[in-house]
Amino acid sequence: MKFRIAIALDRRLQKLFKTNSELSVKIEKQLRLFSQDHRHPSLKTHKLSGKLDNLWSISITKSLRMTYILDKEEAIFTDFGTHDQVYKQT
Repeated sequence: MKFRIAIALDRRLQKLFKTNSELSVKIEKQLRLFSQDHRHPSLKTHKLSGKLDNLWSISITKSLRMTYILDKEEAIFTDFGTHDQVYKQT
């Protein structure tokens, strides 16, 4: 599936990539996998509910997630963080 990363998230990820090469490799791997098969079991893709029902999520690690919005045939990644950070009900 085609995807892009929202500008604000891209800035956060660029800073992260400079300081945590191990995590940056994992994120890049999961995004490559997403582009090949967005339903791959290791991504644990799922639709969110409640106030976040317009979002989907993938797992980067056991504790880290990335959320995205589906826009026609393209995913737009909007947030990254721990479960509590990205699933906050604001």
